[in-house]
Amino acid sequence: MKYEFNTEKTYDIIAVGRACIDLNATEFNRPMEETMTFSKYVGGSPANIAIGSSKLGLKAGFIGKISDDQHGRFIEQYMRGVGIDTSNMVVDKEGHKTGLAFTEIKSPEECSILMYRQDVADLYLAPEEVNEEYIKQAKILLVSGTALSKSPSREAVLKAVSLAKRNDVKVVFELDYRPYSWNSPEETAVYCSLVAEQADVVIGTRDEYDVMESKEDGKNEDTISYLFNHSPELVVIKHGVEGSYAYTKSGETFRGRAYKTNVLKTFGAGDSYASAFLYALISGKEIETALKYGGASASIVVSKHSSSEAMPTVEEIEQLIAEGSYIEVGVTN
Repeated sequence: MKYEFNTEKTYDIIAVGRACIDLNATEFNRPMEETMTFSKYVGGSPANIAIGSSKLGLKAGFIGKISDDQHGRFIEQYMRGVGIDTSNMVVDKEGHKTGLAFTEIKSPEECSILMYRQDVADLYLAPEEVNEEYIKQAKILLVSGTALSKSPSREAVLKAVSLAKRNDVKVVFELDYRPYSWNSPEETAVYCSLVAEQADVVIGTRDEYDVMESKEDGKNEDTISYLFNHSPELVVIKHGVEGSYAYTKSGETFRGRAYKTNVLKTFGAGDSYASAFLYALISGKEIETALKYGGASASIVVSKHSSSEAMPTVEEIEQLIAEGSYIEVGVTN
């Protein structure tokens, strides 16, 4: 089964939300207290997804607010350099800074992220800085959950979603739950469910859906029963090494399996999954095939040092799929 988009659009995907700086530890297997050197990359879930999409050959654009300093210029220049349209990236004029994410790589299983997100520029994107003429040119508007955590970014995203639905643009909601961005789990549930109910495609981990639904140990069938009473037509639920599931409103279920890889770190997998999954859908591939692209892309990125810089090519993804080396685990559904 394939998922259809309006082919008469200029952009394949326009992402909205945060673009920040990742400072990834270059010294592995040690705590951050002992780490002395870091490498700088562009980060932030929607930025990473736009970067991954562009590297796969999609025409991508980005809506967001960046700081008026060296970090902001680095982000814009890098994203423009990988082919993303940055014409709707707004430069903050009120002194807000770029968010920083320091990563710690103690072991492949034990990684953590230390975020500096106080009054960051991306959360000051205002509704009046969201352009309808720009959004209407996209097949997909990609929204991630963190942009909903504070005003005015929250209202800017809600406006973008409304404009997308008005102009035959598919809304893809990547849950992207970062607890440190929110005031409370209850607030998270309110705004994430509000956007999920309006989206056409929802992508997230089982844990992220639990937060959105204010549940513990939630079941996939309950999630899709809830969402399919609203706008979503396709729901993707990821279960880590157990693979992922895609559910359609018309009743089909598809399973994607995780691929074996030499894991270096755990972060970046979700963004690479989303970019490759959406690439496959936009390219006219079956949903089941799109799950393979997502799983393979995630496996490639967790084996490398960065997230954005490590986003794979189509050839790398297809080579891993062709090898067909899956992680063998029990089935969860």
